[in-house]
Amino acid sequence: MSCAHTTEIDVASWTEPTPDGSDGCVDCRAIGADVWAHLRMCLSCGHVACCDSSPHRHATAHNQETEHPLMRSFEPGESWRWCYPDQRIV
Repeated sequence: MSCAHTTEIDVASWTEPTPDGSDGCVDCRAIGADVWAHLRMCLSCGHVACCDSSPHRHATAHNQETEHPLMRSFEPGESWRWCYPDQRIV
């Protein structure tokens, strides 16, 4: 399944951004929190943040602040992606 936001990516030349953190939610670490449920990575800029099951919901906050539309799971063995504007897995 895809959406307009995934088709905006030129697959031939697009490379996934480098994660800005690999040891947890960057935003939680910045405020001294060390508890989150799962991690997500923004496919526009590589920002790694916690999911909506986490206390601070930083991945959604990142989307709301930047309007970057797509993220993917940053959990080992998971490859699904989510489109915030369309509210669906892509």
